[in-house]
Amino acid sequence: MRYEITGDNLQIVTLHLDGNEIVYAEAGAMNHMSPNMQMEAKMKGGLFSGIKRKLSGESLFLTEFTPAGSSGYVAFAGNVPGRIRPIELHGTEFLAQKDAFLCAESGVHLDIAFTKKLGAGFFGGEGFILEKFSGDGTVFIHACGDFVEMDLSEGESVKVDTGSVVGFDATVGYDITSAGGIKTSLFGGEGIFLTTLTGPGHIILQSMTIANLASALRAFLPAGRTSGSTSSGLGGLLGD
Repeated sequence: MRYEITGDNLQIVTLHLDGNEIVYAEAGAMNHMSPNMQMEAKMKGGLFSGIKRKLSGESLFLTEFTPAGSSGYVAFAGNVPGRIRPIELHGTEFLAQKDAFLCAESGVHLDIAFTKKLGAGFFGGEGFILEKFSGDGTVFIHACGDFVEMDLSEGESVKVDTGSVVGFDATVGYDITSAGGIKTSLFGGEGIFLTTLTGPGHIILQSMTIANLASALRAFLPAGRTSGSTSSGLGGLLGD
């Protein structure tokens, strides 16, 4: 498999496959593909694996893509403004936030992982469940905004806004700490808790979260407009 990532903050990844290669993707992630590309929805791993994917924010079914005969290509894009990052796995594991999965080679296994500490599950911004990727091959993840990446040495740690963690090696420790005193926690604008990541391992952070993006856009949305009111307005125009 060869791939290329194009774009800046609205990125798209194009995978070039030989006739015997298979990739799979989150349902609805495909943007365009060559005419000979075949796709099939599958519940990879069976019903139990599908249910676990639903818990992590992914779809029950995943879509497999493989070219018929000669080589072909298929392109995938995320559903929010952001970036795409390839993660190379060689018998290693990588953990990511819910909804981060975009597509992967068939040798990559998609599963879920539970945060090891109860406090991190309740207050760490990602809930109890993270996505876990293992096996051999390349998996592509997508998140909002730009990416900031760090390599943490043994015992080195960094405190991060709770929603800004995109992913990290399975060797990285994940916990939560207080953002400060009561006044700072309530009025400092950073929330009550921060996520602490401790090395060794590689971490990926995002410059913007979907929640912050939605909050920034909310002030510019028409107040009180719903799908129902839009429909009745159209109905009036059409003489309904």
